[in-house]
Amino acid sequence: MNPRPTPTSDRISDYLAADAVVDHQHPAIRAQADALRAKGDDPVGSAKAAFLFVRDEVEHVIDAGDPRVTSRASDVLRERVGICHAKAHLLAALLRAQGIPAGFCYQELSALHGLNAVYLHSKWSRLDARGNRTGAGGEFSLHEEKLAWPVDAAKDERDHPEIHPAPAPVVVDFLKTVQPGPGWYENGLPAAL
Repeated sequence: MNPRPTPTSDRISDYLAADAVVDHQHPAIRAQADALRAKGDDPVGSAKAAFLFVRDEVEHVIDAGDPRVTSRASDVLRERVGICHAKAHLLAALLRAQGIPAGFCYQELSALHGLNAVYLHSKWSRLDARGNRTGAGGEFSLHEEKLAWPVDAAKDERDHPEIHPAPAPVVVDFLKTVQPGPGWYENGLPAAL
């Protein structure tokens, strides 16, 4: 059983903020969020549409064999490619642009894996828009957690229940400094927070 998601801030406004990575005030992010907004402004429908867009319309660099490195949400949207962390940055931006609180969660698998949490119906639910190629199984669900990868304790994998308002600095620093090219994610992708 996965641990219960727990916000690290008690201010919901922290999970709506824009910053250099989650640049949800960028015109392209705003336009895409508006396009995904469910008719009648239903927050659950809007959140699901944003999740499906990021999961299915933005390629995961490993699945695509893509040499590009993206990090900032607007860059991920423009390039339509990113590693799990970059896809999480985009999903958070699309949700926050619609006034839906979203945060960042992590799993320690073979490397540090990034995903999101969304606040709907007065509770936090984790979502993993990594992409479902190569055996991953992330689905939109506010009731039963359906993440891309299960944690295997026998392999010393770890699930972090904390919901952070901003992406982990170790991830942001890595994505800012790594050189693009084939297999760039193999050269120092953080293993832990």
